[in-house]
Amino acid sequence: MDPLLAALADWKPFRALVIGDFMLDQLLFGSADRLSPDAPVPVLRVTRREDRPGGAANLCLNLIAMHGRVTALGVVGSDQEAVLMRTALLQQGVDAGGIVTDHTRPTTVKRNLIGLAQGRHAQKMFRVDFESREPIAESIVARLIEAFEQALPRVDVVCIEDYNKGVCTPLLCQEIIQRCKAAGKPVFVDPAGLEDYSKYRGATAITPNRTEAERATKLPTDDQGAPEHNARLAETLLAALELEAVVVTLDKQGALLLVQGEDTPVPVPTVAREVYDVTGAGDMMLAALAAARANKIAWADSVRFANAAAGLEVEVFGVAPIPLEKIHHELLIRHSERSGKLRTVDELMVQVNAARKAGRRVVFTNGCFDVIHAGHISLLERSADLGDLLVVALNDDHSVRALKGDGRPLNDQEHRARVVGALGCVDAVVLFTEETPLRLIETILPDVLVKGGDYTVDTVVGADLVKRAGGRVEIIPLIEGLSTTNTIRKMQERPPTPAAPAPPGAATARAVPKSRKVEHK
Repeated sequence: MDPLLAALADWKPFRALVIGDFMLDQLLFGSADRLSPDAPVPVLRVTRREDRPGGAANLCLNLIAMHGRVTALGVVGSDQEAVLMRTALLQQGVDAGGIVTDHTRPTTVKRNLIGLAQGRHAQKMFRVDFESREPIAESIVARLIEAFEQALPRVDVVCIEDYNKGVCTPLLCQEIIQRCKAAGKPVFVDPAGLEDYSKYRGATAITPNRTEAERATKLPTDDQGAPEHNARLAETLLAALELEAVVVTLDKQGALLLVQGEDTPVPVPTVAREVYDVTGAGDMMLAALAAARANKIAWADSVRFANAAAGLEVEVFGVAPIPLEKIHHELLIRHSERSGKLRTVDELMVQVNAARKAGRRVVFTNGCFDVIHAGHISLLERSADLGDLLVVALNDDHSVRALKGDGRPLNDQEHRARVVGALGCVDAVVLFTEETPLRLIETILPDVLVKGGDYTVDTVVGADLVKRAGGRVEIIPLIEGLSTTNTIRKMQERPPTPAAPAPPGAATARAVPKSRKVEHK
């Protein structure tokens, strides 16, 4: 099994502390189907408004979605936007007691104007920022350090999210990093786009993107993401800042990992996507990396996990937390592309839970599926139409023999699983050893339980369990005359096909030994 998937199956909750630039993302939605009469600019007629935690606040929600318990340290103004952001964080379970009010500055707000024209999907038209980039006062720094000292013993990892809005001063960053080192706590940094990264010296790892890394090192990256070129950039950061690891994100080329003491950088490819909005991808990368390392996952696998999480984030408009189950499911699907759809029960439950979090319905059916015929295909296709995720449970070889007798199955369980998994309508295949799949049904509790027309609702194993859980049982009519038993009987009864007659002259040609030399006169 893939070691990353094994580690994710054993994922443990963790505790994280986030310090940095807390923001409020405001999204104003509306139609933009006319121009202003007094200027050649589009008019946005606002119909809906959303307030979402952004920056370090978004990082907190990402960590919560990965089963973290999060403490937030930051600075906001004395305004309504601060109330909205604190409320949103508290509603998601974030400890926001360390967010300090500074009456001299506003809460950072990014107001996005999003227009819908001619029935098409929404497009960001413009953004208005309300912010101060002045460094926070020493008195505010002192209050943050005091809150940090109180929280540090209770956390596993520390994250610094720097957007260069004045909170992450050199003094504050170095105090945090040095106290983390003394306490043996890792600190992960998403750096700002600065020319001088010295304030991050001594951190465990930093995660700059291509542009940020170029600016900080004054070295160009390679457009094709070639590790031998971009390694120079990572090596420069690693040595200059005395880090344990550097993760440089390279857009469509994925990421590049360099760990202290290892000579060769590790390229981590990404999956090609229809990129919709890159907002929040850096927050997601940092959150997933910190969460994986908190679970003691190896560096390379941690970056794979973070890369998958960031890839899912760019497919979302604006910023939105990506649940751990969805990231796990994404990695499981990638693994399936190489190894097929056969799952262990633990792997299957990752897929089932991810589907349910997305509001999708789980359909379950089972059988031997020894010799696939048109009746099987009809059953599976019609089952898939009843929901969104079709799980097919196969009797293992021992179970088939117990049900069908000696000589069955004709095809062993691995071959049967591969054939069933190759069908486009099937999403997952799982084996069971018992005579019935009752234990599996108890574990999955599908929304729809399907059997063929040779059953009634009263005779379907697990029907009562599913109905008590709010699901339903569906009986799909069989196609008359189609069954594995009939297929095998026809094969046995069919007389052997006689050999085709030899073409004229063929016997003469075969009668001449290949080794004979023929003289041409």
